[in-house]
Amino acid sequence: MGCEAAAEGAERRAACSAQGFLEKAGDKGKIVKWCPQEQVLAHPSTACFVTHCGWNSTMEALASGVPVVAFPQWGDQVTNAKFLVDVLKVGIRLGKGEAEGKIVPRDEVERCLRTATGGPEAAKMKQNTLKWKKAAEEAVAEGGSSYRSMRDFVDEVVRIGSNRS
Repeated sequence: MGCEAAAEGAERRAACSAQGFLEKAGDKGKIVKWCPQEQVLAHPSTACFVTHCGWNSTMEALASGVPVVAFPQWGDQVTNAKFLVDVLKVGIRLGKGEAEGKIVPRDEVERCLRTATGGPEAAKMKQNTLKWKKAAEEAVAEGGSSYRSMRDFVDEVVRIGSNRS
């Protein structure tokens, strides 16, 4: 849901616009149109990943070993967020109710960021993320389950192609 849909009144719409946001933020951060997400997640100073929980972002989060603040919007994102938070225990869910047009209050955002980056819950999340990161690395390494599955697939395609000749 975009800011325009959730905002009421000209002032809130202006605050949500890129122009208004950039002016208000000043030099407090860096806004870019695109970045290599996997490289950002791999950087040692990345403490957590605020994500909409799309499939690619979910896989990149698991492969990176970085705890997530899950903020799904629609479709499979909600299921992916539930899986990350409740099953794998690598993150925290931000703002249930956003699909109903609610704006998540700043104190809720702060609470989730603090939970994901400090204290005993964060330590447990980090431990779990590192476990899944290791599992992902082992799966794609030579001899790993993903490596073998891809090799078997290629072998089967080659076999089928050979039979047609």
